Amino acid sequence: MEYFRIINKQTTEAKLQSSITPETVDAFAETMLFLEPVEHYFKGSTLWGEFTISYDKINGGVRFTLLDCPNALSWTITTGYPPAREKIILHCTLNRIQKSGKFVNEVLEFLDEWEEGLLKEF
Repeated sequence: MEYFRIINKQTTEAKLQSSITPETVDAFAETMLFLEPVEHYFKGSTLWGEFTISYDKINGGVRFTLLDCPNALSWTITTGYPPAREKIILHCTLNRIQKSGKFVNEVLEFLDEWEEGLLKEF
């Protein structure tokens, strides 16, 4: 499954990368919390529980992945690339083609939180 949000804010790759870090996730999503660093990853709390989460600086911004999530939930926050080069793109994927309505609603609420946080912070 795949979800996109186009956020009507302008910023740069460098600003995304310096502002959105494991330690600042709670400023962007109220159901996320940085708990502790773990080697190259971090332990974080989400609305689905605690996970080992990867964080990568990528072309255009950042990527997070819930490494021990059975749905392989991953999301990126980028700018400077299609489909809207002048805006922030929030992109989320799952390794499933179908999930329960309850879970899909939770993912959409999670993206709503990130969208609200990105609008507020940028």
